[in-house]
Amino acid sequence: MGLGMGMGMRGTGWREYLRSDGEKPKLSAGLLRRVMGYAAPYRGRILLLFVLILAASGLQLVTPLIMRRLIDRVIPSGDLRRLVWMSAALLAVPLAGGLIRVWQRRINASIGEGVTYDLRTALYGRLQKMSMRFYTHTRSGELISRLNNDVMGAQNAISYTITGFATNLIQCAAVLAVMASLEWRLTAVSVVVLPGLIAVSRRLARLLRDLSRRQMEASASMNAAMAETLNIGGAMLVKLFGRAAEETERFRRRAAALAELDVKRAVLGASFMVFIGLVSAVGTALVYGFGGAMVMRGSLTIGTIVAFGSYLALLYASLQGLANNPVEFATSVVSFERVFEVLDLPPDIREKPDAVELKKAAGELAFENVSFRYEVRPEGLLTEVQRYGKSDGPAAALSGAEPAGRPGKEKPEAGAAKPAKKTPAASQARSLALENVSFRVKPGQLAALVGPSGSGKTTVTYLIPRLYDPVAGRVTLDGMDIRDATLASLTAQIGMVTQETHLFHDTIRTNLLYARPDAGQRELEEAAKAANIHDFIAGLPDRYDTVVGERGYRLSGGEKQRLSLARVILKDPAILVLDEATSSLDSESEALIQEALKRIMAGRTSIVIAHRLSTILAADMILVLDRGRVAESGTHAELLEKAGLYAGLYETQFGENRTDRE
Repeated sequence: MGLGMGMGMRGTGWREYLRSDGEKPKLSAGLLRRVMGYAAPYRGRILLLFVLILAASGLQLVTPLIMRRLIDRVIPSGDLRRLVWMSAALLAVPLAGGLIRVWQRRINASIGEGVTYDLRTALYGRLQKMSMRFYTHTRSGELISRLNNDVMGAQNAISYTITGFATNLIQCAAVLAVMASLEWRLTAVSVVVLPGLIAVSRRLARLLRDLSRRQMEASASMNAAMAETLNIGGAMLVKLFGRAAEETERFRRRAAALAELDVKRAVLGASFMVFIGLVSAVGTALVYGFGGAMVMRGSLTIGTIVAFGSYLALLYASLQGLANNPVEFATSVVSFERVFEVLDLPPDIREKPDAVELKKAAGELAFENVSFRYEVRPEGLLTEVQRYGKSDGPAAALSGAEPAGRPGKEKPEAGAAKPAKKTPAASQARSLALENVSFRVKPGQLAALVGPSGSGKTTVTYLIPRLYDPVAGRVTLDGMDIRDATLASLTAQIGMVTQETHLFHDTIRTNLLYARPDAGQRELEEAAKAANIHDFIAGLPDRYDTVVGERGYRLSGGEKQRLSLARVILKDPAILVLDEATSSLDSESEALIQEALKRIMAGRTSIVIAHRLSTILAADMILVLDRGRVAESGTHAELLEKAGLYAGLYETQFGENRTDRE
């Protein structure tokens, strides 16, 4: 890898070598004001920090003056008493300065960590408000990168760059003032190198800013790859398809791209430090050359030239910091830009300012001429990062080459009813996922959704809790448009169980309490009994304190489903939305879940994507979807008499063993 990086550097000029592929960040006044706005809550501590900076800078000026007096007066005079006091002062000054710097560091760290806390909580809160469209188009690794790497980079702008700039500016001004009071001609000689230093620093700031953006993009890409392959589902997929070597190689390429960018930045930074050292050496040589000549002529004392040399080291250190501060700040601003991009994202699902808080709903649910499409548009999404590895070919699915959530495509519904020959799955492709869908479910009724895979059943369930909003028409609850209700109160009315049951890597108790944090042990057990899972839990060594593992993978499919049902029972919603997932379970688990479902759905308005004949027969209403439309509706007997699409689906899925069922 090192040889490849070296050849890449030799074969490309520095200008092209550090070229940014994206839009270059602009240090606008508005952006700077917004950055400084995050420091505003800490203005008291920042003021104290500046006072400490002044004190520390003032103490640094004392030591050279003590050295000057020692050399020019105390030692030649032979005054032993003054020599002892001066020597003690040489010890006391750095001790006091060290204590002040520790205090200064503590204040600085508290400001920095406060900014980090503010940014992270604001980011996480904004992400929680984003719609499902955002998450289906964004990889989790990129979000983690924004919450970690970019927030830490932004913190540096407040806690280090700005305070460092203040420290260096105050120290530089103070040192120049003292140097000018000692000998103005030598002071003028010492600053003659400043124009070259400023010019190089400005150029370096632009180069490092662009390079920093590319580093962050490469880091986000690598984090996304790790998040996709190191979770339990991704790891299992890699193992089952024997792709460990390919994934390791793909990750190696991403890591190599990031490492190469790190090397570029290190080389560029080292080059800058070498330049600073040369500038400092030139200035020092000029000062000691002219100063030495003045000492020889008797116009300057040896103590003064020694003090001047000490001040010169402080001056160039401050100038070096001032030259580097714009570079660091420009780099940090890139992080702020990426953080602000998330904070400025408009959520697709918005709550009206005058939204009504729903009380206990009766449960009448209606779709009125509802149309919906899965849109792929850049608004409300993060900008595309530069994804290293996109040239990996068709197999590079994890590189981000294939966007999720294409228009008109739903997530495949496992176990859905098999379509009849006249409605093949391929015919479900369309631009609108739902088109003019209308139906009404009365309180306490059970409505079963059936239809070919991809016909729009899952999309219907997504619109009820406002995971998405329709592009036309409206969804009403008890006669009120659900968009007029507060999101929290609407969610409280709806309990949803999907096929892909998600459990946190925590205890059974914690997973159940997610539905109702104030529930007691008795309520947990009653919900678990209703879901036919209490006896299983009671047989575990740690009972309700058993850890279920990553996404619940320590449990079987039936056990996870029953836990999710218990969680919904604990919530006690007025409306139950259920993607019935018993088709892939063993007969015992299925029987337990079916029995639990009867108890859960009793007295509740239920919308169920039906995979089992028992659910269909029990339904008060069957909605048959085809190509995003309600093709037929009615009871089981009514639909069979029509001999339409439902009859074909019924014959295909349930035609076998009809005699046994009868």
